[in-house]
Amino acid sequence: MPLLLLLPVALAMGGHMQSWRRKSLWLALSASWLLILLGVFPLLRLAVPARPRARASQGWPRWLDAELLQSFSQPGELLEDGPQPPQAPRGGSCNWGACFDASKCRDGGFKVFVYPAAGPISETRRRILASIEGSRYHTVSPAEACLLLLLSSDTPAGQCEPVPAQWDEGRNHLVLNLHPAPCPRTVQLGQAMVAKASPTVDTFRAGFDVALPLLPEAHPLRGGAPGQLQQHSPRPGVALLALAGERGRWHTAGTNSSACPWDGHCEQDHGPKQTPPGALLPSATFCLIPGRSPDAWHFLQALQAGCIPVLLSPHWELPFSEVIDWTKAAIVADERLPLQVLAALQEMPLTRVLALRQQTQFLWDAYFSSVEKVIHTTLEIIQDRIFGASARPSLLWNSPPGALLALPTFSTSPVDFPFYHLQQGSRPVGRFSALIWVEAPGQLPLKLIQVVAGSQHCAQILVLWSCEKPPPPRWPKTAVPLTVIGGHRKASDRFFPYSAVSTDAILSLDAHSSLSTSEVDFAFVVWQSFPERMVGFLTWSHFWDETRGGWGYTAEKANEFSMVLTSAAFYHRYYHTLFTHSLPRALRNLADETPTCADVLMNFLVAAVTKVPPIKVPYGSWHQEARPPLAPGSPGLRQEPQPAAQDCINQMAAAFGHMPLVSSHLRLDPVLYKDPVSVLRKKYRSLEKP
Repeated sequence: MPLLLLLPVALAMGGHMQSWRRKSLWLALSASWLLILLGVFPLLRLAVPARPRARASQGWPRWLDAELLQSFSQPGELLEDGPQPPQAPRGGSCNWGACFDASKCRDGGFKVFVYPAAGPISETRRRILASIEGSRYHTVSPAEACLLLLLSSDTPAGQCEPVPAQWDEGRNHLVLNLHPAPCPRTVQLGQAMVAKASPTVDTFRAGFDVALPLLPEAHPLRGGAPGQLQQHSPRPGVALLALAGERGRWHTAGTNSSACPWDGHCEQDHGPKQTPPGALLPSATFCLIPGRSPDAWHFLQALQAGCIPVLLSPHWELPFSEVIDWTKAAIVADERLPLQVLAALQEMPLTRVLALRQQTQFLWDAYFSSVEKVIHTTLEIIQDRIFGASARPSLLWNSPPGALLALPTFSTSPVDFPFYHLQQGSRPVGRFSALIWVEAPGQLPLKLIQVVAGSQHCAQILVLWSCEKPPPPRWPKTAVPLTVIGGHRKASDRFFPYSAVSTDAILSLDAHSSLSTSEVDFAFVVWQSFPERMVGFLTWSHFWDETRGGWGYTAEKANEFSMVLTSAAFYHRYYHTLFTHSLPRALRNLADETPTCADVLMNFLVAAVTKVPPIKVPYGSWHQEARPPLAPGSPGLRQEPQPAAQDCINQMAAAFGHMPLVSSHLRLDPVLYKDPVSVLRKKYRSLEKP
């Protein structure tokens, strides 16, 4: 009986204990979830800022991949990459549609008029004016200009130069401030756009103003120093972090700096290493940059050094954020969460680190390494706004060689350029056009026409007649169309973008060139694998002459080369557009004065764009014996450069701001080339003609 009485009591106590255990378990689970939410959500806010919008001011970068963000983001937070209309400005009432008259740009194209300096200007600003006046944008008439540019002069602090007579309340005007301006143009701007260095986020008018980088006074005018990154993956012993300090110094710390506040005084560390005053570039994987505007100029240092910028709660607009996708090169972080930031940086995958560092080097070289590139990028952004829906896509801005070398007057589709086939997973299709330059009437290329027409890849033959006498009325019958084009007796005529060229590939030839059909076929197949390069038969090499203190080049046979002669070479037709519309007029005139320099200039252009050497293919030695002697001064397949032409390479190097040519020791031969096997097994048999 007592057992029967105790049984209900025990059951009641057991049920009470089970209920208490369930409540305790729920409380523990709830507390765990609360701790997770408190620890993770701030990090997510740190790592996942708003996605940048195309054609408008972009938000700050994110780290995590998009597929990981779908679980945490709210609907509509992750925007697509499609073009977005310009957003309403935050710092004023002007926007692109209301304060810019694009109709002035439709007839005459994108032309820029630069106001002459109204007051004293520095030598740097004087060279900036000269750079714009020598570019393809410039016009001397304000009436035919699409954009009127006003460069701020070096006036005393607090003073502003008077507005020009054609001010018109600032409509279609751009005020350019590469350095912090002493004149606060808050009232006088009117409807003018402002291109300003490191503008604050609150005053920047997205889609209307242009954010510039904060340049040092000694920034080079053109060319500029290359990126300093020698190895993309972190090396053992290299500091993980570098913190921007005062007077151009950087504080570096290793991976042991787990408790390092942003003022650079690291606790539990034996003192971070400090870069000497002369070594301005940091040597670390990540560069922590405070969000204050005076620290914005450290941003360019980090880019040049290949140090991934980590922006700590920045209050300034990233340069060219309208077109540059900074999520591929920089990171934004909350300075209030140092431990989470350090942990996230230490755990970042090496593949992500590699991609970010590679992008910093591309952006530095494409848009920031010189004052000239900064100015031209500003003008190209405004030109893309005028084009609207037909502007260049983000791929052209954020992939090598960059938008400055992808002219919208040629195309805005990546497939039309020679640079993006690898990214698109494609290769050039179709055939080639042979362009034969005839300089003297006694050099009729009758045999050469038959050889080229016999190629299975030839689509057409164009004869560029650059002689005083008219061309003969009859030409040999060929299996492909033959067209005669009249030239102007200038060496640069051969690099003009003729509308008659119907293919991407061009085979550039001289009237005295000597080739076989097999050599032409093999060279074209090689070019299809490397459409961004020049593929040629005969080569030159450049060298530094210590005795003359300058560059020189030679045609002597050696174990390396850096140029191929355009008297027999394949390249993409887009380089004709770049040569005519991108190169300064002074360089084209130099090529006309000394025809041998035309080969050098075309090789300079292609090397500056691709950063790689040309490709050499086999060329039979018997061609030299069969070729007739050249007239004095005429460009030949193996002519040694004349002394008068040697100096043009130095003039070109000065105009480019650096030496772009890259040497190579590589020659591509067919499989089984000169192998001891049956000739019947070889595809290009005539290449080994005895």
